[in-house]
Amino acid sequence: MGSHRRLAPSSGSDRSTTVAVGLLSAAATVLGAVPAAAAPHDDARAEVDRLYEEAEKATEAYNEADERTDTLRRQVRTAQDGLARQQERVNTLRDALGSMAGAQYRSGGLDPSLELLLSEDPEDYLDKASVLDRIGTRRAGELRTLQEALRTLAQDRAETARKLGDLERSRKAVSRHKKTVERKLAEARRLLNSLPDDARAAHDRATRSGRAGLPVPGDAEPVSGRAGAALAAARSALGKPYVWGANGPNGFDCSGLMQWSYAQAGIALPRTSQAQRYAGRQVPLSQARPGDLVVYRSDASHVGMYVGNGQVIHAPYPGAPVRYDPVGMMPVSSVTRV
Repeated sequence: MGSHRRLAPSSGSDRSTTVAVGLLSAAATVLGAVPAAAAPHDDARAEVDRLYEEAEKATEAYNEADERTDTLRRQVRTAQDGLARQQERVNTLRDALGSMAGAQYRSGGLDPSLELLLSEDPEDYLDKASVLDRIGTRRAGELRTLQEALRTLAQDRAETARKLGDLERSRKAVSRHKKTVERKLAEARRLLNSLPDDARAAHDRATRSGRAGLPVPGDAEPVSGRAGAALAAARSALGKPYVWGANGPNGFDCSGLMQWSYAQAGIALPRTSQAQRYAGRQVPLSQARPGDLVVYRSDASHVGMYVGNGQVIHAPYPGAPVRYDPVGMMPVSSVTRV
């Protein structure tokens, strides 16, 4: 048999070095894998938040355009009713003067002034001052009344046409904002659904956390009156779904919940969070009382209602029902006491 050379056993120092290197390699592998796995999820959650924020801004723009459309629609209906009344008055005046002309014709001929009046455009005739010398005072007054009625009718028609144009532009704005909202929400849902369960749960926890260092009001005394009634209404909506563009009673967006809640207390709030910001007196957050409106972000694109104990009730975003959250869940821009 040939000789068999045995390897010399490694020293204790060599074994320790080998084990240490192995442990460091394993640790490096694990530590290197955490950012690689977590960072995309963090980025995805941040993108979801950004999309929800942009969708909420577009929702408030939609609410504003929709409210303007409703206002313009009412104004157009009123203007059209006014036009009908003006036209009826003009017709009555024309009929009266036509009857006068008929009677005069039967009695021996038609006065040239009335003949011109009954032509297509009597205003041209009335602008000729010399003609007024040839007609009686009473008839001149009647002609001037008709002339004024015709001018008013023309002005009202022009104003109604302008309002109809505004209405059409507002309808287009509503449609544009609606498409923007739906696109942003679809992107957010797709991205959120692509996350694993633990990442979605982490996102929900993050949206419900307060901000450190924010001056949170102390425990407030029980609220009564209209603010108390509004708060009771908001609490009755707990668990109702977030529905963008909705103001109750079965679904709400953030400003819709505030508008509906205060309507139950007999107070008419504006439709958008931006307008609600100025619907009362602004107070420091440290002095907030239950029923106060807490407006978020510098552009006032989100709003909730302070309930006391450092919490608000609000409609957060699609998929999250009306719920309580910390008042410092996002940057507070103002507090409004209605």
